[in-house]
Amino acid sequence: MRKLLLPLVIGFSLTAGLVQADTFSDNIKTAMKAETRSEKDKDRDRNRRPVQTLEFLGIKGDMKVLELIPGNGWYTSLLAPALKEKGQLYVGMASRIKESLLKQEGFSDVKTVSDESDWTRNKEEKRWDLSNIDFGVTKIDAVLTFRNYHNLSLATRTTVNAEALKSLKPGGIYGIVDHTRRHMQSENDENGRRIDPVLVIKEVEAAGFEFVDYSDLHYKADDELRYEVGRKSVTGNSDRFTLLFKKPMK
Repeated sequence: MRKLLLPLVIGFSLTAGLVQADTFSDNIKTAMKAETRSEKDKDRDRNRRPVQTLEFLGIKGDMKVLELIPGNGWYTSLLAPALKEKGQLYVGMASRIKESLLKQEGFSDVKTVSDESDWTRNKEEKRWDLSNIDFGVTKIDAVLTFRNYHNLSLATRTTVNAEALKSLKPGGIYGIVDHTRRHMQSENDENGRRIDPVLVIKEVEAAGFEFVDYSDLHYKADDELRYEVGRKSVTGNSDRFTLLFKKPMK
């Protein structure tokens, strides 16, 4: 009897996991159709592929998730409703959406962290220094940042990675998506909004994370990595790397 039941138990466990993943993906798809989203934001869905990206990163509906530097809240507008029932969304360094998106109906449960962080331009690196970085949360399931890592100075990236590690529970997820720069390419006028994915892996590992996997979901064969991502020939078609790390269990 035990031999007969074991496959059934295993099958049930796998099915339960799939149901949970499908439910979260369905919640994201529902959020994508929300009338409150602008047509401009909806136009970006095909390029940014949020369902596939979040599935790759292992995000589920019962997780506590921290989104760093959400900008105008493109991902926030999807994550908040998808996590509302069973999970929790935090946003860090979110000054641009505190008085806009987060004031809208349905976003009152989103919690903010590092509200006192100040941005100062680092003229030497042509990036941004952030002060007063303190996420103030612990044992969360995932930290995510989308197309932001390249904006930060080396010192700030080091601090952010350390704070991410401190905030996560053992085995927690750290996901980074950003615009690709050629490996070991020196700084020039066209690549300031790009960053070398190998450098990112080395920096995040140095903070204590384990590198898990990468995805080519956002690979663009016709992005020659020569031009600034704001140029008309590149906007909406930039090659982006998608990296997955985890906090070690011990």
